[in-house]
Amino acid sequence: MLLGTCSCPDLLEASGVAEPLAAHNGTTAAAPTGTTAIDHDPSRAAETRLLGAVQRRLHAPAVVRVARGMSLFGEHAAGWLAIGVLGAAVDRPRRRDWLYAAGGVAVAHGASIAVKRVVRRPRPNDPAVQVLVGTPSRLSFPSSHASSTTAAAVLFGALLGRRLTPALVPPMLLSRLVLGVHFPTDVLAGSALGATVAALTPRLARWRRTVAPDAVEGSAER
Repeated sequence: MLLGTCSCPDLLEASGVAEPLAAHNGTTAAAPTGTTAIDHDPSRAAETRLLGAVQRRLHAPAVVRVARGMSLFGEHAAGWLAIGVLGAAVDRPRRRDWLYAAGGVAVAHGASIAVKRVVRRPRPNDPAVQVLVGTPSRLSFPSSHASSTTAAAVLFGALLGRRLTPALVPPMLLSRLVLGVHFPTDVLAGSALGATVAALTPRLARWRRTVAPDAVEGSAER
């Protein structure tokens, strides 16, 4: 269930300047005309070295194929949202719970994109790093894949009665490094954001269940 690319631009990420997809040929993506091709920001030097080390260690074609598959599955949180809708269709007694969970995943994804538009941290762009998959934008912090995957693991895991986080989150975070599209802090921050949204989602669901009957009752009285 891992990722490649999505040909449709992310509507939220595309609310700024439209940006071309990264290269698929195993090289760093070409920088736009008039910009510097290599990232010289010293604050990212250590992360760039770590990213390069991860790629050198996990460069096997099979690993890259799996990472690309994960990328495709998680692009725009589409795979996780599909699972949430499927859960709502199959588990009818808890249909509302599944829809709330899917909504939490969507919120986590949207929140990550909003932060990207504010922070505007560029993706890795260094000769030591190979970009192995296309991306909807050149913005890096935080990782939307990490945000939506963490939210899905927590929320769907709660519905299934299983701890999905250890099985789903680390592989997705690592896959973003293998593909060279995120710095380590991007995926860690994205995961933290997803976990925060997941923690707040049940509270919102309980609040909605409390408020909705009151609203209906008040309307009937009028």
